[in-house]
Amino acid sequence: MKLELLHSDLLAWFDAHQRDLPWRKTKDPYQILLSEVLLQQTQVSRGLVFFDRFLRAFPTIEDLASAPLEAVLKAWEGAGYYARARNLHKAAQVIAVNGMPLTLEGLLELPGVGRYTAGAVASIAFGLAVPVVDGNVRRVLARWLCEATPTDDWLWAYTDGFLEKTRPGDWNQAIMELGATVCTPKSPSCGSCPVSSQCCAFLQGRVASIPAPKIRTVVKEIKAVALVIGNNGRYLLEQRPKKGLLGGLHGFPLLEIASDRQQTLQELLERYKIKTSARFVGVVQHTMTHRQFQIQVFEVPSTLDLLEQPSSLALSRLDQKILGLLEQSEAQEVLLLEHQPLFS
Repeated sequence: MKLELLHSDLLAWFDAHQRDLPWRKTKDPYQILLSEVLLQQTQVSRGLVFFDRFLRAFPTIEDLASAPLEAVLKAWEGAGYYARARNLHKAAQVIAVNGMPLTLEGLLELPGVGRYTAGAVASIAFGLAVPVVDGNVRRVLARWLCEATPTDDWLWAYTDGFLEKTRPGDWNQAIMELGATVCTPKSPSCGSCPVSSQCCAFLQGRVASIPAPKIRTVVKEIKAVALVIGNNGRYLLEQRPKKGLLGGLHGFPLLEIASDRQQTLQELLERYKIKTSARFVGVVQHTMTHRQFQIQVFEVPSTLDLLEQPSSLALSRLDQKILGLLEQSEAQEVLLLEHQPLFS
């Protein structure tokens, strides 16, 4: 490949066709770090919403560092993968004390910051000549070089060798932009690609087969019972342990079904010393990190002093779905009452 031509063609295309994204209008390392952490596991369209909301809540790294974790999780609510928010909060606290690291090595020492995120911040915010590798970069390089099964070592070696060192941040973003908008996994727009003349897979007619599909992780099915304890829009919401998929978030009491649904429900009722029977509300389906949850939702009325409004706490998308099921059930009951005859 002719690297000089590849560099000039791709950067010229990026300058003319890059998407208008807020984190591309700043060199603020905090905002760039936030965008990269968000976009690790959130689509750009949704990331835009959460990026704006998070910055309004915490305009500076110092604001984020001084905020309680509960407020950070609430601002992150709906974005999913909450370990990202917890690590970002920890990183902000480190930065507030020691200052923002100005080197790749320093960035890598921040909580939750890996090689990709450190490289993105270093190259985009500080102009350091370091590469990045994400799913888009993997696909683009694999097609450029006809490598069907690119390994991590192969990818990092070639991204380093291909790096355009006068504009490393723009170069890294250009490859990712190409993969996101043109060199897509299915039905890539090769006719619109600015560097197709140097793409091995295109020239050999192998774009559809490169890279080879990754082996998918088996999805684990989990069945559980959720117990909704409350009245008039206020519920018993417990904070989950700090570690784990939903660490630090509040939610409805939940217990995985070991063998029998009724026995699991009874365990929950006994845990909260509830003597009345529970009403079955419905089933919630939710997929999360190679897990498929099927939640049987039951409800019991209560006037406990510990009841809270869900809007005041950070809830996971799973618990938001449970809440939505409750609201739907209540709306149906009201509708039935409204259509009952006055006289029978």
